[in-house]
Amino acid sequence: MADPIIQIEKLSKQFVSGKQTKKVLENVNLTINPGEFISIIGPSGCGKSTLLRIMGGLDTDYEGSVYFENGPIKGPGRERGFIFQDHRLLPWLTVEENIKFSLPESTENVEKIIVENLEIVGLQDVRKAYPKQLSGGMAQRVSIARALSNQPKILLLDEPFGALDAITKMHLQEEMLRLWEMEQITMIIVTHDIEEAVYLGQRVIVMDTQPGRIKQSYNIEQSIPRSRVSPEFHRQKDKIYKEFFEEKLQTFYYTI
Repeated sequence: MADPIIQIEKLSKQFVSGKQTKKVLENVNLTINPGEFISIIGPSGCGKSTLLRIMGGLDTDYEGSVYFENGPIKGPGRERGFIFQDHRLLPWLTVEENIKFSLPESTENVEKIIVENLEIVGLQDVRKAYPKQLSGGMAQRVSIARALSNQPKILLLDEPFGALDAITKMHLQEEMLRLWEMEQITMIIVTHDIEEAVYLGQRVIVMDTQPGRIKQSYNIEQSIPRSRVSPEFHRQKDKIYKEFFEEKLQTFYYTI
């Protein structure tokens, strides 16, 4: 079996503000294997986005160990692509210029890279357009093409579809599954949407809060192609809801 692509051991993280200290993550242990599609879900404030930022090297102030391919993560790297909720395209650059801007100056065959990655997301016809000329879904697809242009081994997605309408969101979920199957990239998505987590993930990591910790890990069995209306899909979605979120709701209503 291949070595893990991400290995997290005894990870804890706290934020200090003045005299106050808030523990965000506590004793998180997680192994992610190459080629997996992992969904991380949990309530607001459980530290799931912080966990993703640590895996991406965007936050290095923590206790414990986080490894990428057996080496400690010391900062951001092009082998780990990051896609945020907002597309973060530079508005004064065209689509192709945004992709080119993300590449190292020493990159060869830049034109080929731009064309190939825009073709992957189906946007080869808008390469001369500016971000303001794109819909929200199209702009997010450009951000995906931009991340893919660096040939990452892993894509980290922080609620990338949260600001989109329902139809566009479903379409881009299908796109991500297609990319995952085609490119064989490890993908980790943070989401607050149970249905999205189950539909995309091979494994769903459920986090608890105060402080953030992993509560449960579910292996998801899906038919190929995946179906949002299959009994198996709804069974697995309902299992996560009943075993975690209903417990939270019961606690809430009991305390009021």
